[in-house]
Amino acid sequence: MREFLLVLACLTGLLLASQIRAQSPSAQEITVSAAISLKNVFEEIGKTFMQKYPGTKVVFNFGGSGDLARQIESGAPVDVFASAAQKDMNDIEKKDLIAANSRKDFARNGVVLVKPANSTIPLHTIADLQKKAIKKIVIGNPKTVPAGRYAEQALRHFNLWDTIRDKLVFAENVRQALDYVARDEVDAGLVYSTDAMVRSKEVKVVMKLPEESHQPVVYPIGVIKGTKEESFSRAFVDLVVSPEGQQILNKYGFIAAKPRM
Repeated sequence: MREFLLVLACLTGLLLASQIRAQSPSAQEITVSAAISLKNVFEEIGKTFMQKYPGTKVVFNFGGSGDLARQIESGAPVDVFASAAQKDMNDIEKKDLIAANSRKDFARNGVVLVKPANSTIPLHTIADLQKKAIKKIVIGNPKTVPAGRYAEQALRHFNLWDTIRDKLVFAENVRQALDYVARDEVDAGLVYSTDAMVRSKEVKVVMKLPEESHQPVVYPIGVIKGTKEESFSRAFVDLVVSPEGQQILNKYGFIAAKPRM
């Protein structure tokens, strides 16, 4: 009887220990740093992931891709990085911070010219940004925000950068730029197509910029080298690029990316 109780106690202890490990954030929690333009869609993908892997938790850190890349370079505890531009992913890959065979392109986007939904200012084309009636134009800071770099490329493509430079307001990220337009604090802005969809009642799309006016807006994702949760991190990346993940991305206006060669 004593031997039976001893075995039972051991089994109970092992079961309790396994439950504690399963509940431990450090054991089954992954941190995903992602471009803020992915906020809505990644939150849904995160819920899907946690349903597929009960007991796991996905913690998101959204921001400008450049800022996120610098955080990773500084040693921030991140498991997965999803950028709105190849440049920022390239920067950390060059420093050997991306796990082997984990980097994948998973989505594309477009850049649009928007204005407040209730605006009566005559803004119909990107050339109209030169008009005196247009006082403030918001874009992401080109130094740290991919959307800002694409915006600068487009403005230079149309020979407008120098002309409207004094009208520009630089936002910390593309969602902040979107907020400025939605709150009618600026006359116009350049944001992603998917961002305009998120605030469609508050912002009006004037035009989509031609793809040839800026570099392709391609989103790469990868697992950070040295993560303690590599299996779950790779599983998250796999979900994002899977047909199920792509269907969710499409629902939010993202376009499937061509596979990396």
